[in-house]
Amino acid sequence: MYRHFGEVDAAETSPLYERVAIALSESDEALHAIEAAPTRKWHPTVILAALHDLALAGRAPALAAAYAAADGDAAAGAAVDTLLRMTDSVVAIAVRRQTLTNETGRCAVLYPAIAEAARRVGANAVGLIDVGCSAGLNLNVDRVGITYSNGQSLGDASSPVQLSSSIVGGRPIPTRAMPEVVARVGVDLDPVDVTDADDARWMRACLWPDQPERVARLEAEMALAATSPPLLLQGDAVEVVSEAFARVPADALPVVTTTWALSHFSLESRLRFLRCLDEAAAGRAVAWVSVEGVGVAPTIPTLGDRRASGHSIIGLAVFDRSTLRAEAIGRCWSQGRLLAWLADS
Repeated sequence: MYRHFGEVDAAETSPLYERVAIALSESDEALHAIEAAPTRKWHPTVILAALHDLALAGRAPALAAAYAAADGDAAAGAAVDTLLRMTDSVVAIAVRRQTLTNETGRCAVLYPAIAEAARRVGANAVGLIDVGCSAGLNLNVDRVGITYSNGQSLGDASSPVQLSSSIVGGRPIPTRAMPEVVARVGVDLDPVDVTDADDARWMRACLWPDQPERVARLEAEMALAATSPPLLLQGDAVEVVSEAFARVPADALPVVTTTWALSHFSLESRLRFLRCLDEAAAGRAVAWVSVEGVGVAPTIPTLGDRRASGHSIIGLAVFDRSTLRAEAIGRCWSQGRLLAWLADS
């Protein structure tokens, strides 16, 4: 697993982690130390993030220095040494934490979909509820600037966070602005608070050290989120989403977003989640924007695409009392870096 990660997953994007992962794969002692963690925590992204966290915390200075210098050979030796010396600490971090992707390309997909949901309902204000929110960075979707490869742009051109996405196919993205956001609520089993030093460090630790552009983008996103932190609710989505709806003013459209979150739910839980949305719509319209793998989001058409086909379906479902209208409005690849819009607007 570690050799495959180094030679395949990290080879083209992170020479540093390529070298570190292969070094771990070649050390019987290191592999034995990794086995001290629960099996579900053996994956390289988990262990490497735990090691990175120790480096960022100043507890593994040799590893931190090697990462800062982007010295693969030094990093390989320091990573093995740190793991062997601090096995208990690495395992404790791995057990306590969930790896985070924090891919900001999601906003390039979410912005036009949320604006489309508001248009269909005729809403002048929306309340955002992000399920599986992690640190809630998606909840700032209206506060970032987005540029598409066809020259279109959305959001705040003056924002310190600027994103880009490539358009696939000839259909342009709708350019209507998202209405005012009057509530931002995140729901997660283990939400991350960007204003907490340990949580913020863990978010940095989940990035690969030799990808400075991603690091700089995350720093900008965390700083933006810290200026107006969202409300984060901890718990199972099915259990606490009703509380999230209660935080959205009555005159605003609640827009629930899920981005690659439902794949972690059982089919039964996905259906219960759908029922929760339907129940919330008994008194007012509710919209759900989903960005999930093909066939993952209940009621969202698959367009005849095969499961595990390498792309995701962008779905829009509007619950309005006894009526449900569900449609696939687009496809996306690479966490939103590539986007194909399908809906008529």
